Amino acid sequence: MAVARPVRALALAVFVVCCFFLYTIWRPASSGTGSSADFHGTIERDPNLDLTGEPEGNLVRATEGYAPGIAGTSRINATILALVRNEELSGMLQSMQDLERTWNSKFNYPWTFFNDVPFTEEFKRRTRAATKAETRYEVIPNEHWDTPSWINDDLYKESVKILQENDIQYANMISYHKMCRWNSGLFYKHPALENVQYYWRVEPKVHFFCDIDYDVFRYMQDHNKTYGFTISLYDAPASIRTLWPETNKFIAQHPEYLHENRAEQWLTERERRPIHWDQANGYSTCHFWSNFEIADMSFWRSQAYEDYFNHLDRAGGFFYERWGDAPVHSIALGLFEDKSKIHWFRDIGYQHIPFFNCPNSPKCKGCVTGRFTDGEAWLNKEDCRPNWFKYAGMG
Repeated sequence: MAVARPVRALALAVFVVCCFFLYTIWRPASSGTGSSADFHGTIERDPNLDLTGEPEGNLVRATEGYAPGIAGTSRINATILALVRNEELSGMLQSMQDLERTWNSKFNYPWTFFNDVPFTEEFKRRTRAATKAETRYEVIPNEHWDTPSWINDDLYKESVKILQENDIQYANMISYHKMCRWNSGLFYKHPALENVQYYWRVEPKVHFFCDIDYDVFRYMQDHNKTYGFTISLYDAPASIRTLWPETNKFIAQHPEYLHENRAEQWLTERERRPIHWDQANGYSTCHFWSNFEIADMSFWRSQAYEDYFNHLDRAGGFFYERWGDAPVHSIALGLFEDKSKIHWFRDIGYQHIPFFNCPNSPKCKGCVTGRFTDGEAWLNKEDCRPNWFKYAGMG
């Protein structure tokens, strides 16, 4: 007896649904990393899942010597530093509230705010109210902020078009190019920082999740650390195509600046992101995400870094491309500094959208332990910490 056409159609539909159901169960698990051509690594188990304590060695705790004002004789020569616009006040207050709650209310280090225009009275009033520590408000000199005379405006405009065709974020914002240049090689030359050695960079709209009960600046000083980070990422290679070739030109002229215990392999590793390496002409694009950095400005003031920055500045890549302070700082640190002097602050819980550093610690709350991003799964491949740990360790 022939089966009616509607029954045959229903049977076929059931068969297709069953096949799809079995496929969803048995299909190979996705790594959540996007294109395999763009990523040849694996998503390693995050070391933040392991129980995290404070750094080893002597740590200086808060005492009466950290009281606000002139009574605070225990503070060393350091400041919290923020480049911020008046219209970013609410985001800056959020960041201040988090850092004051988790750390600075115990140590009362001064806040130094920088802007390319004067701060409003509202900005000053509300930021002063957010801390017991001293607050300082500084305007960036025109000669530090303005586009330098050797940048060709027509070439800049044509370069911006190319960057936009490659979907480079902020490519058409001249202020962003100026900011990257200033953060790379000019901020520490501001007269307000002339006699300051250490800084903690803080941006608007970031979060801090963990109670920090020791003086991080004293940690840097007492343990001979130059630079501290929380997150390391890959950069957009189309934004820095000539940065590594220009670096190689500089090294050919100044091989004496290379440190014998440098982290060059971290900078030149190809296997994990070969397309990045190819498009960046030999640079892995790995960098410390510099919206968080705790550092000794003595390094930026060194002859090696001064000469390196001046070389890059004259090459024009801060404007003709979109060289950021993160890769510039990171390449310099990776080549000219002892890698043992670079410290991962794994115990400082931190978020700058969309990435986290979230330790497994009873001192932390508000973030998910070991989660690198709360964005799309493919963002996990942007994590370059595994390469740093491979070539430099977790010190």
